[in-house]
Amino acid sequence: MRIINLNTDQPSHLQIPLTKPGLVGRGKEEEDKDMISRPFPAQKSVFNYVLAHSRTTIPNPIPKILPCSLSTAFPSSSSSSSSSISSQNSDSTYKLTHKDWLSPNEVIKIFENLKDPNSIISVWNQYSKRKDYKPNEALYTQVINKLAQAKNFDAIEDIMQKIKLDKSCRLSNDFFHNVIKIYGQLAGRIKKAMETLFDMPKGYNCWPNVKSFNLVLNLLVSAKVFDVVHEVYLQAPMLGIEIDVCSLNILIKGLCENGDLEAAFNVLDEFPKQRCEPNVRTFSTLMHGLCKKGKVDEAFGLLERMEKEGIDADTITFNILISGLRKQGKVVEGLELLERMNIKGCEPNAGSYQEILYGLLDAEKYVEGKEFMVRMIGQGVDPSFVSYKKLVHGLCKERLLRDLDWVLKQMARQGFVPKMGMWVQMVQSVVSVSYSFNHVSLSEIVNCENI
Repeated sequence: MRIINLNTDQPSHLQIPLTKPGLVGRGKEEEDKDMISRPFPAQKSVFNYVLAHSRTTIPNPIPKILPCSLSTAFPSSSSSSSSSISSQNSDSTYKLTHKDWLSPNEVIKIFENLKDPNSIISVWNQYSKRKDYKPNEALYTQVINKLAQAKNFDAIEDIMQKIKLDKSCRLSNDFFHNVIKIYGQLAGRIKKAMETLFDMPKGYNCWPNVKSFNLVLNLLVSAKVFDVVHEVYLQAPMLGIEIDVCSLNILIKGLCENGDLEAAFNVLDEFPKQRCEPNVRTFSTLMHGLCKKGKVDEAFGLLERMEKEGIDADTITFNILISGLRKQGKVVEGLELLERMNIKGCEPNAGSYQEILYGLLDAEKYVEGKEFMVRMIGQGVDPSFVSYKKLVHGLCKERLLRDLDWVLKQMARQGFVPKMGMWVQMVQSVVSVSYSFNHVSLSEIVNCENI
């Protein structure tokens, strides 16, 4: 029996024989078949054997792949993913190919189980050819939501047009509210949202309610299309809408954001005519508009009016006033208003404390700012990174190293890491205290690359 030593380092019992004893004279094909079926005791010998016997038939096991061909080199991942989605979709839609009558719930389930939202239209077309085709509001809602998920807003418009022409399905206000919301908030098609609202009575045989009407008003205000807001508002009677407090508040919000405070106060006078009573949101919106114009005293006048009319101010109201005082540098008044909140049983939130802290730091009252920060933390309110940054700057400026040490430890507890500029300020502050003599320049110490 002949032995081929494929690895000279291996002992003789690991060397691979070409033929078995007693099988000399067998054909090469039979020998190769027998050799493949034989278990190998050593992995390295097997590898060498394969290389030795397959250089002419087996390609390089690690082919060179250019970066541009990566997508074609590993097609299994994407193809398996797409085939998996396709398989799941086919599992969901196989019932549509049968002639068995499908209940509305079964049809909804089919569309609900579609994994690929882009397949909605093709499945819908398939369903529309069936004899039991009879869509309802739940199905239309499911289809439109899936199309919105796929950002296929043109297809939603096509579906809405079919609904308008079909008129066999009666739809509720909730359905149109959802469609208007998709048009306005997801698609950014404010005009289409407005058109849908005005199409509801004649086009879809459904009179809009005040909820959908207010949604359109709010979309127009958010888009800052202020000239159209009033026009839509005036069309409320034509749509059968009875104006409510929310409608008037949205109108006031739009006028305040447009800087027209006089018109906003005129709307406040309209409340009794519309048989509405202003609420805390009405006054808060007006106060915010006044504070933006620097008319904080007039904003406090509204607070007094609220109290006379028996309307309790909330945290948002007080925060607007505290912010207005801070912008005018009236930190003490802001602190007094914070105490007034507590007396009235209105609990301050993180925004309340943060405005006061910013006011103290803007006024360069760093020690008071640090003490107020201790109070904040005691109330379970975490200061912002910006407030820490301002406080570090001020404490470094005042060379208050003990307070600075506390601030650094507190930052670490909150998970904040000082930036390089803050470290430079702190090093300069420490060095200036430690080296009272001018033997060394501070800039040389801070910027020295060898330290």
